[in-house]
Amino acid sequence: MKDAARKIYITGSLITFAGAILFSTKAIFVKLAFAATHTDAITLLALRMVFALPFYLAIAFFYSSRDTNVKFTNRQWIIVIAMGLTGYYLSSLFDFMGLQFISAGLERLILFLYPTFAVLLNAAVFKHKISRMQMLALVLTYIGIGIAFYGELKLDASNPDFLLGSFLIFLCALTFSVYLVGSGKLIPMVGATKFTAYAMTAASVGVISHYFLSGNKLHHFEPTLLQYGVLLAIIATVIPTFLISNGLKKIGSNNVAIISSIGPVSTILQAHFILGEPLTATQIGGTFLVIAGVLLTGWRNRDI
Repeated sequence: MKDAARKIYITGSLITFAGAILFSTKAIFVKLAFAATHTDAITLLALRMVFALPFYLAIAFFYSSRDTNVKFTNRQWIIVIAMGLTGYYLSSLFDFMGLQFISAGLERLILFLYPTFAVLLNAAVFKHKISRMQMLALVLTYIGIGIAFYGELKLDASNPDFLLGSFLIFLCALTFSVYLVGSGKLIPMVGATKFTAYAMTAASVGVISHYFLSGNKLHHFEPTLLQYGVLLAIIATVIPTFLISNGLKKIGSNNVAIISSIGPVSTILQAHFILGEPLTATQIGGTFLVIAGVLLTGWRNRDI
């Protein structure tokens, strides 16, 4: 690798690493907000998107007003809106709802199934062949999830909503993988930052509309809830989405997937030291198998 390419790769890797760490704080902030304020999922999610929306609107306006801007076609508009609603409205809604019932550590592990779902979706929809290496990756990943899930089930045997919470996070991972596959086809044509800004704007409109259609009204939110809304918006949403999109541009999706493997480890450690969640042998073993599976999923065809 030449010096210029190596510098780009190192920069992109550091940017992606930072984005993955910041993304991993989302579950921690959500759990802390639920514990401190007793709010519901849609209210917390709506606050997150209300505070994040101005940043995405500003970026969208900036890119649209440039002389080099190429307007979306009608088909591209439909894809951007659909991917935003799927990947960051539905996915986030399932995630926030699921976090009411299961630990932050298990949430991150189940959510981290999305790269394997993306492989399966590409095979089913676009007829991409699944290699032997990817098959091994899928097996390792699901064995790891099974081990971690069994350990958590033993710990949470008295929790009647454990299976519901796990299923909601499963749906979160599935809908996010749809976003990943769909965006992967459009980003090369329109650019990662522009796509992210418009997709997140669509997601924000979806979340806020859901909030009002559910019968909620604007009222006085307690300061603590507002603080968590701001933290979720800035630290766990706006900054990492643009860091990851920049990383995608510099080092490609496969390398981003590999580096993002730090996410579950980061969340599990934060959950242990900040939330006091137990750190068990089954969780650790399952985590390593899941990460190994995801690494193998992205390693076969590295972009750089």
